[in-house]
Amino acid sequence: MTSSDSPPVRPVTRPGQVAGAIAQLAALGVLGAAAFSLLFTLLGVGIGLVFVLGIGLVLLVGLVYVLFALGWLETERVDGLYRFGLARLRPRTSGRPGFGGFLRTIWMQAIDPGTWRAIANLAIATILGWVVVALAGLLVSGAVLVFAPLFADASAVRLARTGIEVPLAWAVPVGIFAALFSAAALIGLGVLHGIIARAIMVPSREAQLAAAARMSSQQHAGAVRAADVERTRIERDLHDGVQPRLVSVGMTLGLAQQKIDADPEAAKALITEAHTSTKAAITELRQLARGIHTSVLDDRGLDAAISALVARSVVPVHTDVRLDGRCSRDTEAAAYFVIAEALTNAAKHSRATEVRVVARLREPGTLWARVEDNGVGGARVIPGGGLDGIVNRVLAAGGEARIDSPAGGPTSVEVSIPCAS
Repeated sequence: MTSSDSPPVRPVTRPGQVAGAIAQLAALGVLGAAAFSLLFTLLGVGIGLVFVLGIGLVLLVGLVYVLFALGWLETERVDGLYRFGLARLRPRTSGRPGFGGFLRTIWMQAIDPGTWRAIANLAIATILGWVVVALAGLLVSGAVLVFAPLFADASAVRLARTGIEVPLAWAVPVGIFAALFSAAALIGLGVLHGIIARAIMVPSREAQLAAAARMSSQQHAGAVRAADVERTRIERDLHDGVQPRLVSVGMTLGLAQQKIDADPEAAKALITEAHTSTKAAITELRQLARGIHTSVLDDRGLDAAISALVARSVVPVHTDVRLDGRCSRDTEAAAYFVIAEALTNAAKHSRATEVRVVARLREPGTLWARVEDNGVGGARVIPGGGLDGIVNRVLAAGGEARIDSPAGGPTSVEVSIPCAS
């Protein structure tokens, strides 16, 4: 690997960063101890109450998400201080509906490596924080000792936090040494914190390449699967809708041709019927083409495309769409497909009387959308089905999809897609 292939090394020794690290470590010396006390309390009580009406299980699930919250805060703290460009921690999801999907989501969240890296860094920072608090006390004590000859009446003074008695004649040099030593140690701990944080929180070049390769493989597989599902849907719609109608038009015109001389009026009626069926077939073809690509999405954006979907929906739809900008064409197309498929499923299968569509542009550069209906629920991801198409379409765009449809409802489809996919 050449030097040009290596990721840039962010400095951790700038004066502002070192001063910020010292201040944050001092705070973590107190707050970090409280946080870990909470974690161990939840763990102990949760294990102890596992067999008491399942209360312990609830506490253990809560522990998983408290760990995530602390990991998220630690990641934001480190990235805010050093600008490493760390990826923001996000809750993990299995993307599977039902209780089994919930259990898998909890397990995936519990073993999330990003969370545990952040917790490990927090633990080390807390320990360093205790040392920083002690050194800060020593620094103040040394400064006080320097001025001890001006106010001390005894022949010796105590260096606070150490219990060491210092003769008054030695108070000034000892105080200066203690102050300089503690100041140097504080600066060293500030630098050390940055080095440790970079080693723990920033993935290595090899890990970044491996993650990129995995993501690329997943996106490729999702794109292939989404294309297969889309092709199957088009074939099904042509076979079940347009093709029989066109065959009927051909048969009707054939009958009209036979009757045109013997019974002109009947032939006219048949031609009128064929004309009506032809217009219906054209409408179906337009709807099919719109499902493949919608021009309004390119011309006016996702907000207008969603409005067009809502206008054609047979189920009442409430929209809350706030999009302040545009994303890439692939991202908007994936989101449009998700919303269109979710509305179709709500109309065909869920027996819903109301659907709610919410869409936002979230930081950093993520398009988030959620479709929820008040139907009977029980939707499952079946290979080749509409929900399978949603999952694979979003995966191909580099995003994440979560489908939740317990028996009795409601059914919700939630996706997050990078804007630059």
